[in-house]
Amino acid sequence: MVVRKKIRIGDLLVSEGIISEEQLMQALQAQKSSGRKLGHTLIELQFISEDRLLEFLSRQLQVPLVDLRLFKFDLQLVKVIPETLARRFRVVALTREASGLLVGMADPTDIFALDKLESLLGESIIPAVVRESDLLRSLDNVYRRTDEIENIAEELGEELAQTDFNLTELLPDSQLEDAPVVRLLKTLFEDAVQVGASDIHIEPDETVLRIRQRIDGVLHEQVMKEKRIAGALVSRLKLMSGLDISERRLPQDGRFNIRVKGKSIDIRLSTMPLQYGESVVMRLLDQSGGLLKLDHIGMPAHILARFRRFIHQPHGLVLVTGPTGSGKTTTLYGALNEMNSPEKKIITVEDPVEYRLPRINQVQVNTKVGLTFAGVLRTALRQDPDVVMVGEMRDKETAEIGLRAAMTGHLVLSTLHTNDAISTALRLLDMGAEGYVVASSLQAVLAQRLVRRICSSCSEDDPLDAQQRSWLKNAAGEEENSTIYKRGRGCSQCGNTGYHGRIGIFELLEIDAPLADALRRNDSAGFARAAQLQEDFTTLADCALEYAQQGVTTMEEVVRVAGQVDELELEQVDGAH
Repeated sequence: MVVRKKIRIGDLLVSEGIISEEQLMQALQAQKSSGRKLGHTLIELQFISEDRLLEFLSRQLQVPLVDLRLFKFDLQLVKVIPETLARRFRVVALTREASGLLVGMADPTDIFALDKLESLLGESIIPAVVRESDLLRSLDNVYRRTDEIENIAEELGEELAQTDFNLTELLPDSQLEDAPVVRLLKTLFEDAVQVGASDIHIEPDETVLRIRQRIDGVLHEQVMKEKRIAGALVSRLKLMSGLDISERRLPQDGRFNIRVKGKSIDIRLSTMPLQYGESVVMRLLDQSGGLLKLDHIGMPAHILARFRRFIHQPHGLVLVTGPTGSGKTTTLYGALNEMNSPEKKIITVEDPVEYRLPRINQVQVNTKVGLTFAGVLRTALRQDPDVVMVGEMRDKETAEIGLRAAMTGHLVLSTLHTNDAISTALRLLDMGAEGYVVASSLQAVLAQRLVRRICSSCSEDDPLDAQQRSWLKNAAGEEENSTIYKRGRGCSQCGNTGYHGRIGIFELLEIDAPLADALRRNDSAGFARAAQLQEDFTTLADCALEYAQQGVTTMEEVVRVAGQVDELELEQVDGAH
């Protein structure tokens, strides 16, 4: 094994003239109070940039500098270092060289970490310097729980095979906290939170069990042969949700809260009987991060300023529209959060209540006992509210009560499942609302979608293909210009998808005099023409295209969103005939 000497990085930086003696003394003093490493402290104090420090360490220690954003990991090799040690020492295995194991390190001067790894692994460790933020993201991606989920599923399958009785009868027993079914669910939730999944789908098939996670709007699948474990999983989840475990013929909905990796996660659960068992879909809501403010949901500044004007008006109806999973709830809660003050009484009618808000009176709809949207809304209006939020306008009765409330001095916020802002007002007419009531009550409609962000670690130029050039010319009215569009090549930071995270695209339609006149006349065509002529109106596709031109998303996502809107418009036209 190599005998290593401790390196005094501060003295080396001073001797090289990169920082001054005074800066070193100041950093050492700050380090005493923070307890963080000197390199961190120097970067925080802006005495040196992270890139320059990494280059300096690479040169001084004569070790390679590795960019993890472009590195292709060997997932089997990575696991030679246990995850607990990798996270503790901020290290990751890269490649096996003739002289030993090349290990990426956030701090290659950490002698204790190097000695511990050599002792544990029984081989020489060759340090490489890597950026710490990239390392932490890489650890989340390479130490996935898929193998652990598979192993526990096998263990649970063997346990079920060895028992003649029904395992679900034992599940309420508190002594079963270490049972495979409990460990499997715990690992499943940990993996989902680690990769930022919004939903978990458990789907029994004829011979296999499929577990799928929705990450950035796209499902990722893991298939397990232990199909017999599905019943035990579903029963345990029903118990956690307070549902009837003996009822397998009817759908059920429930919710429960768990703590995963220090985060409070609210789980909304839905079961549905299938041919080969029960399907379970769980929506994961992170309650620990607090509500997003309107400034932080990605709404373009010019749309945000106009939207704020409407939500601070004393009365009127403001609708937020889009398909399931488009971020409507996030936008509405952001608006409520901004309006929430001691001077305003706010009542919400929701199914289900997704986030708990202080000072706001939130009512959970329960149709089984007659607590419907329309019924609760009527009662809410007798409670002297300033603002009422209705989770969704699902029927004519709810829409009419909401519209009347908006006419009589209340600000009403709600959602509709429509494809764009223009079709939303027309949908209210289709539901049976009178044109003059809609014209008098409706103030604005915000339509939104989510598009995937290009991974910043592997972004590269993306020449347009024939379909994209054709779309630009026909739909956007643009000839190909000098704009350089981008795409993600796929790397360890984004799971080789080329995308990391999502951003909202928006269109805001203000009901001005020409639009109100068209509504009073029930003139759908005239309403659409007047909307297109509005000076401030830009479509969802235009918003997505702007993001593509800025390198935030891809032209592939723009064409996909535009196609979704077109398909929905065709469905509505067909339905009208």
